[in-house]
Formats: sequence, C-alpha cells, structure tokens
Amino acid sequence: MISPQTEKHCREFKEEKGLSMELLSDPGNRVAEQYGLVYIYPGDLKKAYLQLGIDLEKYNGDDSWRLPIPARYIIDKDHVIRYVVANADHTVRTDPEHTIRALKGMVG
Repeated sequence: MISPQTEKHCREFKEEKGLSMELLSDPGNRVAEQYGLVYIYPGDLKKAYLQLGIDLEKYNGDDSWRLPIPARYIIDKDHVIRYVVANADHTVRTDPEHTIRALKGMVG
C-alpha cells in the first residue's frame, strides 16, 4: 500500500490495523500524481473533516489537503500496467479476491 501519510503515521496505522503488508509513504502524493490519481479536498469537505477531528495536514505533513484516489495496480517486471481498478468514491472498494484472480490469471 502507498499512502501520503508521513512515515510515522504509516507505521502507527499499520500497527493499529495489524497489517502484514508493507505500507509505504508517498510524501506530497508524488507517486499518486504520476498516475493521475490526486484530488484536492474542497473547502466545505475540509471543514467537515476538521470538525470530525480528521486533520490531513497532521497526517500527511503538508497543508495541501490532497489525497490519492483509491486504486490497485498490477505492474509487470517490464513496468507495463496489466491491471488497474480505481474509483473516485473512496467508500467503494473492489474485493481483494478480484485482484488475486487477475494476478493468478497472469501467471498461470
């Protein structure tokens, strides 16, 4: 997983959620930007998040209020994108089994 959160917050999140996968920090959304996945929170949504105690400036270490669109990629050893699922609605997530089936179909 790649997140714009600071390394410290990535480590804390990984421990809190008991994740076994790697969680990499993408300061300033540089990697997400290369894939065209970055959006800026509008002012009213930023205000609502702050009222809920969610402060992206604190978690991400900058004041941009930019987040990546949730996405999954399978990229082969030649750097060719073989699979992608992306959805601007962060509440909609593809079942991981779908990605595993796609990966198995590429190797078998």
